[in-house]
Formats: sequence, C-alpha cells, structure tokens
Amino acid sequence: MAALLEAERVSFTYPDGTQALQHVTLSIPEGKKIAVLGPNGAGKSTLFLHFNGILRPQEGCIYFAGARINYSHKALTDLRQQVGIVFQDPDSMLFSASVRQEISFGPLNLGLSREEVGQRVEAAMAATGITGLQDKPTHFLSYGQKKRVAIASVLAMEPRLIIFDEPTAYLDPRSTRDVMALLEDISRQGKAIILSTHDVDIAYTWADYIYVLAGGQVIGAGTPAEIFSDATLLEAAGLARPWLLDVYEDLKNKGWLPATAPVPKNKDDLLGLIPYRSRSKLAI
Repeated sequence: MAALLEAERVSFTYPDGTQALQHVTLSIPEGKKIAVLGPNGAGKSTLFLHFNGILRPQEGCIYFAGARINYSHKALTDLRQQVGIVFQDPDSMLFSASVRQEISFGPLNLGLSREEVGQRVEAAMAATGITGLQDKPTHFLSYGQKKRVAIASVLAMEPRLIIFDEPTAYLDPRSTRDVMALLEDISRQGKAIILSTHDVDIAYTWADYIYVLAGGQVIGAGTPAEIFSDATLLEAAGLARPWLLDVYEDLKNKGWLPATAPVPKNKDDLLGLIPYRSRSKLAI
C-alpha cells in the first residue's frame, strides 16, 4: 500500500543541544492505525511536530502523498488542512469563547461558505458526542469534554490523517474507552490515524502497526504481535507486555488452552478460545 506520510532519515536537535531525533525513517499508509510507543523523551512529540510542518528537519525529509513537504506559507496551510494534530493538553488548543466558535474557527479560515462550515461543525460535534455543549464556554468544560472539542475542531477540517499525542492521558477509564471508541469510528471513515501512548494494552488491541522509539531513534517496527513477542525490544524500550498476552500464555501453560490456540487480539478473542464450560471458573 502506498504511503500517505513518510519520514526519511529525519534528524532534529533543539537549541539547547538536545538531540531529539536521529535518522528516523518510517511510513504511514493511508487508512491505517499506527501507534508510536516509547518512554518520555524518546522523541515522539518532536516527530509529530515535523509531520505537519511545525518543525522542519535539520537532516532528512518529510513526504506527504508522495511529495516532499514544501515550507512556504501556502504549502504549510494546505498541509495542515490534510494533517491534523490533537495535542495531549487540550487547553493548548482551545481559545474561542464557545464550543461552536472553537470548532468553526478552522473551517472558516479555509474560506468555506457559512453553509459548508455549519455542516462540518454539526458533523464534527455529532461524531464526538458534544452537540449539547455547543453554546458552552470552553473554559467551563471538563477535561474529557475539552478533549472531545479538540478532536472535533480537527475533524471539522476533514483531514486525511489525524495525529493524537497521548489521547488518553489523564482520563478516567470510562473516558479512555470513549475516546478509543471515537478513534475507532474515525478510522472506519478511512482516515489514517497515528497516536502516541504509554498504554501497551491500547497499542496492542487497537493498532495495525507499531513503531517503537527510544533515544530519538526507531528501534523497532512491526505488527502488535511481532512487537510484543520481542522481549529484547521491550526491555530496550522499557515497555511491558500487554496483560492479554500474559493471561493467554498463563492459560496455555495451565492447559486451559491448547498449545496451538491463536494469539488473541482482544478480550473477546481470548474468551472465545476458552471452552464454554471452563469460562465460569475464570475471572478475566
């Protein structure tokens, strides 16, 4: 599948001498769900800021839709319509007086008609479940509500690719499930999604493909099954195995599952592998 976005040997050092990225190469296919894992300081956020031109590589190149990124004002404006970023802290994105005004801001700056802007805003609010908040001041929203407004403001731009920097950070379990369900809905619309996360369980069950960063370098890449079966890679990146794989291995070792049982992708897959009469003895 052709790449929608590519980084080719990208390096970047901050003015204080911190080398954030070292010859990073990766490829994001159209319509796929990509997770980027790594410890704090691995370079994930810096990499994301290169993807829509906020930062410019000091070495290497970024390509979008097969073309090398052009850093002229017009070209960057066009790129940021196609590549949206939802930052970890929604307060860094929200500045308008009301939810509707916040979501309208981007489409209005595209020069669209009022009718088209209204349609986009309504669709984005419906998709994120915040239609009832449209007249509420953004500073009165809960943290989870602010997250949804930030996502809606990017959806209203109708990008082809959306980047989420730690989308579940500081959310309670219910809000985390809601956000991940929303990301799944967005993916079903055919949009490519990249997210960074420290949650290996989310990365394993959600992603089509995973990149692992450490020290500003890509130290591993592969499917979730490939990444989390590589003990050496997990140790190097300071990552744990998902609980699902630990339970799966334990059940096999105890004889609850046959040795040939396929590796489950999620909890329902795992329960489906267990004989019905044995399920009542387990508490998963």
